Amino acid sequence: MKLSIVATLYQSAPYIIEFYQRASTAARQLVDEDYEIVLVNDGSPDNSLDLAVQLTESDIHVVVVDLSRNFGHHKAMMTGLAHAKGELIFLIDSDLEEEPEWLPSFNEQLQRQNCDVAYGVQGQRKGGFFGKVTGNLFYRAFRLLTGIEQPDNIVTARLMSRRYVDALLLHQEREVNIGGLWIITGFKQCYQIVEKHSSSPTTYSLSHKINHLVNAVTSFSSMPLVFTFYAGLFVSISALCHILYLVFRYFLISSPPDGYTSIIASIWLFSGLIIFFMGVQGIYISKLFSEVKQRPNSIVRHIYEKIQRDLTKNDNR
Repeated sequence: MKLSIVATLYQSAPYIIEFYQRASTAARQLVDEDYEIVLVNDGSPDNSLDLAVQLTESDIHVVVVDLSRNFGHHKAMMTGLAHAKGELIFLIDSDLEEEPEWLPSFNEQLQRQNCDVAYGVQGQRKGGFFGKVTGNLFYRAFRLLTGIEQPDNIVTARLMSRRYVDALLLHQEREVNIGGLWIITGFKQCYQIVEKHSSSPTTYSLSHKINHLVNAVTSFSSMPLVFTFYAGLFVSISALCHILYLVFRYFLISSPPDGYTSIIASIWLFSGLIIFFMGVQGIYISKLFSEVKQRPNSIVRHIYEKIQRDLTKNDNR
């Protein structure tokens, strides 16, 4: 099979039919009938699954992977990639904020620059002022704390070679941050500027973004642990210097130390630092706890596809 189009479904009912039509048109322009559309239902609470299953009954190109519950966007994408069979894999969101019509352009770039990944980057981040500011802060903090050069404002949409996807699927993290995995997998990757639309309200709240940053940083870097060591060393040296200063005043200047308020403030400060550092270490311990259990990233309840799909292949042989 030449092409697989992979998309996840979560509250996607208003967009499924149009996405399917536009994705099918783009695929036929590129590879004629040698393609599949893999839709992963990530425990969507609406009727996304029913609409997707109806598509499998009328089109042998559509495959629906129904997960047993909501596992999260990143894990659902990895599941879809694991079920894709194409030589080229086009990963894209199904909410039409990203256009299926980008496929020919990505393919042209893939061939022209001889790269394994062609992905989109927003020329200007969509959303309001707060969303743009927090988005920029996320990318800067991620690069600073991990050393991974993830570009600003990347989108999900990307066209990938089979060998790149096979390498990407070798990562077996239980705490998946697919944006970082895209980068550390390597290979030659090319980008092009795209315009992402605003077709639906974002499901990423501020708390979700903070949790996403914490998960991303702790999944790819031990720098926060190194920071706690140097911060503790700095505090210890500062405290030692202050003690030496107090001893100097007491014996040489005959000035006993005072300041009850400053003592209490110092206790609060250092107690907060200790709790903070213990919390950072606790996050890493929780990562180890999650990894050593070796639980699956996702559980597939059922795969829907038309039986004629296989019969057609046999007839063509």
